[in-house]
Amino acid sequence: MSTSNSSAHISATASQDDMDQDGISVSEFVAIIRPHFRKIAALALAGGAIAYGISHLIAPTFTARAVIVSPQQQQNAAAAALASLGNLAGLAGGSSALKSPADQYVSIMQSVTVGNRIIDRFKLMDLYAAKFRVDALNGLSDNVRISTGKKDNLITIEVDDKDPARAAQMANAYVEELRWVTNNLALTEAQQRRAFFQQQLQETKGALQTAQLAVQKTGFTAGALKSEPKAAAEAYARTKADIAAAEVRLGVLRKSLADSAPEVQQQATLLSGLRAQLAASERPLDAGSNQDYVSAYREFKYQEALFEIYAKQLELAKMDEAREGTLIQVLDAATPPERKSKPRRAAIAVTSTIVVGLLLTAIFGIRGLRRRYSSV
Repeated sequence: MSTSNSSAHISATASQDDMDQDGISVSEFVAIIRPHFRKIAALALAGGAIAYGISHLIAPTFTARAVIVSPQQQQNAAAAALASLGNLAGLAGGSSALKSPADQYVSIMQSVTVGNRIIDRFKLMDLYAAKFRVDALNGLSDNVRISTGKKDNLITIEVDDKDPARAAQMANAYVEELRWVTNNLALTEAQQRRAFFQQQLQETKGALQTAQLAVQKTGFTAGALKSEPKAAAEAYARTKADIAAAEVRLGVLRKSLADSAPEVQQQATLLSGLRAQLAASERPLDAGSNQDYVSAYREFKYQEALFEIYAKQLELAKMDEAREGTLIQVLDAATPPERKSKPRRAAIAVTSTIVVGLLLTAIFGIRGLRRRYSSV
């Protein structure tokens, strides 16, 4: 008796091992769940209907969308003028160009500075029930998507919110904050340049006055400083020629007129003035002065050229400070959306139906397989 039982057990184990090795075909699995098909379909549809009903309890979410043209980086007037200063042109940043300017502006709008201003502006700490500001920033980042096109470089700002009006206001607020940040950065840079060139101009002005006094000590007046050395030499030669001509005329007049004659006195006065002018130009250096005219004049011209450069840069910095920053062009301003974006009830119902159907199919299939194995 025990021998027959052990033989039956061995044969049953062998047949079960054969089934495990061979597996089960799709037709056999379909045959197992076919009796339960209507029940599975009914329960799946019921699950989808329940999910569809529950989706109505979820507050709808609206998505507002704003599109702006990627601002192009413009070289300011000071950067172009600084090219005349050689290596100093690099201070204006003209040689460093970003590969994608749009990415920079996307990063600006995703910065903590802009996020905090949006949080304070719309009181998102209370709206998101956030205990800490970092939680509000995380909630804001979950509801905001900022992206740029790969071909057109258009920047798209999408904001999700339960209130359609607030969603549109937040999307447009990002554009306003981008304009504020870029203008503030540009103004700060212009202010720094204006303060720098204003200080340099004051220092150069003092150096120019010192150089002018040094040249004047060589015997040249302020009027002579306006001319080049060649022009000064020509003026000296002309003065001597005028003296010679005046002496000749005076000698001719004295041959025919007395010294008391008005013509003689007038010519004598003219000759005296010319001689005084020549004496002033030929006046030697002071005893205690060892100034060299060439070096003094060279220093004066250098300080004068430097003063003109700094004066021009100061005016350009004032112009950059007065004008607006980066121009932000809005292609599509955000408006309150008319239709909700979430939840998608039809998709929820269909997905729930499919998921419930697959779960029920797996459950009934596993139960049928267990019964089949246990009966073998």
